[in-house]
Amino acid sequence: MTRRLAQVAKKVGVSEATVSRVLNGRAGVSETTRQSVLTALDVLGYERPTQLRGERSRLVGLVIPELQNPIFPAFADVIGGALAQRGLTPVLCTQTKGGAAEADYVDLLLQQQVSGVVFAGGLFAQADAPHAHYHRLAERKIPVVFINAPVKGLDFPCVACDDSVAAEQAWRHLASLGHERIGLVLGPADHEPSRRKLAAARLVAQASGAPLSDAFVERSIFSLEGGQAAAARLLERGVTGIVCASDPIALGAIRAARRRGLSVPRDLSVVGFDDSSFMTCTEPPLSTVRQPIEAMGRAAVDLLCAQIQGAQSHPGELLFEPELLVRGSTAPPAPG
Repeated sequence: MTRRLAQVAKKVGVSEATVSRVLNGRAGVSETTRQSVLTALDVLGYERPTQLRGERSRLVGLVIPELQNPIFPAFADVIGGALAQRGLTPVLCTQTKGGAAEADYVDLLLQQQVSGVVFAGGLFAQADAPHAHYHRLAERKIPVVFINAPVKGLDFPCVACDDSVAAEQAWRHLASLGHERIGLVLGPADHEPSRRKLAAARLVAQASGAPLSDAFVERSIFSLEGGQAAAARLLERGVTGIVCASDPIALGAIRAARRRGLSVPRDLSVVGFDDSSFMTCTEPPLSTVRQPIEAMGRAAVDLLCAQIQGAQSHPGELLFEPELLVRGSTAPPAPG
């Protein structure tokens, strides 16, 4: 019993006495704290006291597109922890090849009568993708928050890293090192964050007097293999620096250079985006633009909880400032 109290108290961030009051049904504990304690019991695998078994923690869907890109597990960790602190239980929905589609997950979450849904990536970021399942959530008045792209025509709040600033930071960094032939590897043409990055790169390139050629813009799926293929095409066109829309794409670009017998950063400089796990452990360590995952995840939960509690208005899209991290994958271009 003492061990259980200690573990639950540590998980929630309260005293063991507070946990004891909740388990014994005593007064003097806020409803938010009480729900957080009950959620922690569930998460840690402890049975609730008999008198509390009839209560169920409120469920919140957490939909992420994949687990291979480290940025999405990182978002899930932050958001899941923040939800648990609010007495909400995250229901993780991850898309896998041949598995349930995003619309299927939405149907499942509606059947579970979730209190809300956080989408940390998905079809909403693509303008030409089907969006009917988001409209179903709106019709049911289910609180929803999107991360990294809004959906036109839907009044759901969005938390996003400022893609325009991110692209500008990465481009200016390579340009300041002396690179003149800079390529971009982005997501699909209808991918809103990639659209914003491209528009910003065009502006900063134009301002520098060297307009961005379409030949230096490649599209890719968000994977190491996709990045390798796209970067290989850019290397054939003579680029000396590449700005990538994700860290896995950037790692693919580095592999493409090595397959051609080139050295990074001597022959090719590469900048990623996200600052996902272990990017300091790559060889060379990856220069990248960091998304403030902790702040964004917690803001998403704050916006969701405000809706759950009946807030009628929201701030629209909250843009968070990225941070350029210069490491070993960027350097001045080789002479000649």
